[in-house]
Amino acid sequence: MQDIIHIDMDAFYAAVEQRDFPQYRNKPVVVGGDPEKRGVVATCSYEARKFGIHSAMACARAQRLCPKAIFVRPRFEVYRQISQQIRDIMFSYTDLVEPLSLDEAYLDVTHCKRSFGSPTLVAKAIKNEIFQTTGLTASAGVSYNKFIAKIASDMDKPNGLTLITEKQGPEFVKQLPIGKFHGIGPATETKMQDLGIYTGEDLLAWSIDELKAIFGKVSEYYYYAARGVDRREVMSHRQRKSIGSEQTFSEDIKDEKEMLAKLQELATEVWQDMHTKNICGRTITVKVKFDNFVQVTRAATLAGNISRLEDISGQLEELLNKAEVRGRHVRLLGVAVSKLTTKEGVDEEQLTLL
Repeated sequence: MQDIIHIDMDAFYAAVEQRDFPQYRNKPVVVGGDPEKRGVVATCSYEARKFGIHSAMACARAQRLCPKAIFVRPRFEVYRQISQQIRDIMFSYTDLVEPLSLDEAYLDVTHCKRSFGSPTLVAKAIKNEIFQTTGLTASAGVSYNKFIAKIASDMDKPNGLTLITEKQGPEFVKQLPIGKFHGIGPATETKMQDLGIYTGEDLLAWSIDELKAIFGKVSEYYYYAARGVDRREVMSHRQRKSIGSEQTFSEDIKDEKEMLAKLQELATEVWQDMHTKNICGRTITVKVKFDNFVQVTRAATLAGNISRLEDISGQLEELLNKAEVRGRHVRLLGVAVSKLTTKEGVDEEQLTLL
């Protein structure tokens, strides 16, 4: 049996705008195009959803539904940067992460790197770490396959966590409205309802041959989904680009000596990880996140491969100074090494220096 988690950020683009611009908080925010120029809603805050606004709606209609809505243009570069932070957190728990978009992903935590005793506790830890790192909330669905995990993540939004066990799965799907099945859009929903299929239990009554005659190749997915079965694996194609360690503090740090001491501790963890994995690297990066969630990174690339802990720790003070931390409150520090190679890939001359 697999332990699958589906993580879905809550109103991601709109939540980022509300985080970065306090004047938008607790107000109906619509991220998308211009209502005067046939723009379309990309997403909207939960305050806007109360008025019936949703993604893919025309912005002109959204404005009619909520004349006080705040329309903002998307900042995709910012969203991509935050999405990468979130993915880095996910990959620290498992190598089996399958991103679906900037704001959602499947994780197979059957063999989790950081065990918490159950997949539900792993999901809770990931959600907490995402919030500590980004200031944003996510909802999680935990189950034994991708199909049910994805549905579960949408059941208690925002900031929800729902578990559906293998024992509960088949009965849960029976009660599920057909429009809630992932992969069944409005057109297919209408077609099924015309055939008398309104719930998973209705779909269960159809044979696979009967479904194929109407829906073609996708029928196999419908047939097994109605039984709570989904054999798809979580597919990850990630190549590791860096090894790092970071810490979010329960209380902000202002003393530079304390910051440097924390960075030294993190550098030691990174070096030990590199040594265990038999990996070399050349670029050292220090990450600093301030109390207003603004994040900066400063990096230095060595002429040769890092061969000892001192190669990392010797760069930390200068990189910290370049981050301009003096007089500022810091909530997170991180150290990472990139431009990685295996030690077997280092040439003979470099090996003599190790």
